[in-house]
Amino acid sequence: EIPVLFKKELQNEETKEGKQVKLTCELSKPDTPVKWIKGDTVLHASEKYEFKQHGTVAELIIRDVKSIDS
Repeated sequence: EIPVLFKKELQNEETKEGKQVKLTCELSKPDTPVKWIKGDTVLHASEKYEFKQHGTVAELIIRDVKSIDS
């Protein structure tokens, strides 16, 4: 099986505290399960984190951004 690769890697994004930010990456294979991790912690969907995936594009939306989210 062909390994899944990043066609477009995550880019740094800036926003103001209290706002939301969207992180996007593109994979080489559509609808591949994506696990979002911050440090050693796996992120789970919640009021703060929203995950979207459309074909090869995966998105993480972080709401109410704080400095600890950097």
